[in-house]
Amino acid sequence: MNIENKVVIVTGGTRGIGFEIVRTFLKNNARVILFGSKAETVNKALEDLQKEGYEIEGYYPNLNNFEEVNNVIKQIYSKYGKIDVLINNAGVSSNAKIEDLTSEDFANIMNINVNAMFNVTKAVVPFMKEKKSGVILNTSSIVSIYGQPSGSPYPASKFAVNGLTKSLARELAKDNIRVNAVAPGIINTDMVAKLPKEMIIPLINTIPLGRIGEPVDVANAFLFLASDMASYITGVILPVDGAAKN
Repeated sequence: MNIENKVVIVTGGTRGIGFEIVRTFLKNNARVILFGSKAETVNKALEDLQKEGYEIEGYYPNLNNFEEVNNVIKQIYSKYGKIDVLINNAGVSSNAKIEDLTSEDFANIMNINVNAMFNVTKAVVPFMKEKKSGVILNTSSIVSIYGQPSGSPYPASKFAVNGLTKSLARELAKDNIRVNAVAPGIINTDMVAKLPKEMIIPLINTIPLGRIGEPVDVANAFLFLASDMASYITGVILPVDGAAKN
């Protein structure tokens, strides 16, 4: 995939899809730096990956504090002299009905899913522009296309992710910076694994491929989009959902 020795930053890289993205890029000999929300989760992820034989480092800046993020990005650039790939994966979801949501709930989801993505991207772009090269990948969701029956702030935030992705792809193309997003469907994360069979089976029945996706399915989509094999692809929201019905 031509990503050997590329410097890759993955936010939300301590568990679930993010952790599998980190592992997949490490398997392909990239230099990966993961971001997490707190020291304990970052240290645990680093320990697990180091036990697998990987060399990895991690940070836990407050992604809603641009100055804090910017300082860490500058530190990474100073160490490696480049930032090749940014994967904005940090996010939270919601399934609450609107009458049970507060304005603070809505703001919190938008802060983590949209504002944090903006902050990290804004910090990274000047360094990519300097090199006239880079890839920015964002985690969207299939609900950004179809919506969902409750938890409306989550699809709203992912609609925003799509808008930023498509707009930045146009804005940054002249600097040879590609911007795409991956939109996972139902993926076998810890949250889905806890669901009872009577909920899982009807979900599977909506998926033509006949199975729930695995985190590695999503990670492989990120790997492709980050690689030179996708050098003429930008502004795309790539569904990874087994052709699931809305």
